Amino acid sequence: MNDREGNRMPDHGRQHVSAREAQRIPEAPPVAGPTLTARRRTGFLVTLVLGGLTAVPPLSMDMYLPALPEVTGALHTSAATAQLTLTACLTGMALGQLAVGPMSDKWGRRRPLLIGLLLYIAATAVCALAPTAPLLIGFRLVQGLAGAAGIVIARAVVRDLYDGFEMARFFSTLMLISGVAPIVAPLIGGQVLRITDWRGIFVVLTAVGIALTALVWKGLPETLAPERRHSGGTAEALRTMRGLLADRVFTGYMIAGGFVFAALFAYISASPFVVQEIYGASPQTFSLLFGINSVGLIAVGQINGKLLVGRVSLDKALAVGLCVIALASAALLLMATGVFGDVGLVPIAAGLFVLMSAMGLAMPNTNALALMRTPHAAGSASALLGTSSFLVGAIASPLVGIAGEGTAVPMAVVQLACALAAVACFLGLCRPWRRGTGPMREAEH
Repeated sequence: MNDREGNRMPDHGRQHVSAREAQRIPEAPPVAGPTLTARRRTGFLVTLVLGGLTAVPPLSMDMYLPALPEVTGALHTSAATAQLTLTACLTGMALGQLAVGPMSDKWGRRRPLLIGLLLYIAATAVCALAPTAPLLIGFRLVQGLAGAAGIVIARAVVRDLYDGFEMARFFSTLMLISGVAPIVAPLIGGQVLRITDWRGIFVVLTAVGIALTALVWKGLPETLAPERRHSGGTAEALRTMRGLLADRVFTGYMIAGGFVFAALFAYISASPFVVQEIYGASPQTFSLLFGINSVGLIAVGQINGKLLVGRVSLDKALAVGLCVIALASAALLLMATGVFGDVGLVPIAAGLFVLMSAMGLAMPNTNALALMRTPHAAGSASALLGTSSFLVGAIASPLVGIAGEGTAVPMAVVQLACALAAVACFLGLCRPWRRGTGPMREAEH
């Protein structure tokens, strides 16, 4: 079956699920969640809640960044140990999704989400009171594990409520909300440090968690009908994930999205040193450029959702995004290696802006295309998407500093390698040209 733009619909993603497994997965009803009229009535509040949930990771990570030097002194620890508080939170967010996703497919979306938010509030409050670095690291890990519930369930709820182009549009809308968080989080953290110490940042995050929990309780209905839930335990969850990974096309979108996310992490990790240490920009100039790049990503995401989706196939939009990311990364590498001479800050900033803006095409469309294939296991699929992105990003981030802080070459190499790997996965595994209409459709096995 095909949608009106030629994208092959996934027949509920069952091509690679065994016959015995298929017997345990109930047939999906035509509408997974509230009726269309109810969706429109509650659309703004639901969008606000889902945007808040997807903003939790950047708020938890970026608001804390200005406080790292102060944490080092206050807890009498080294800078490397203080950095582990970031690593612990990121690791928790990556691994927590693997547990929460299957739980949400079994028990519905609201119960695991509310439990995760309550744990997030408790862990964040303990972080504000932590007397030692090891205790802070431990509860940052718990904070990340609990915060993973918001990430994975937000994507699963979108899959419950929307399909096809509508899902792609909604992901682009979420990018507008969640994309603001990395811009404002360091600014909020800096302002908090003007009136209190680093513990005040965790107090603010605790308040954010409380407010978000209240919004979820009031404004987010259950979107997974009881007849669509899985009744099995861990063994069935693992079988479901194995079935998802056996779907070559889903895995292709998942890995391609992970490499795009890794290129983004390489930018976040290296750009402060590249812009300030190598090209001599002030912290204020770096903050301005960081904000402009984030606005570019959000703007292109909105162009994708408002103008392109429904007029251009999702695979074509994704292909353009991946190609632009690869070209921008190649241009950055040529500039960093001196092929064009001493180019200065402006061309480097322009290359980074183009690269970041193109992610507004790549990121929402990889999520949408992958989740379109998995209506029977949206939570597990969302967990795999999120975990792969965070883990690949966590691996890529340290590589940008492998040659020291005096060169931008490692950043450009990592970004280009990730972009080319994403293109290779898209072409080699997804093969969109073979999933067209009529006789050109591919046999999925």
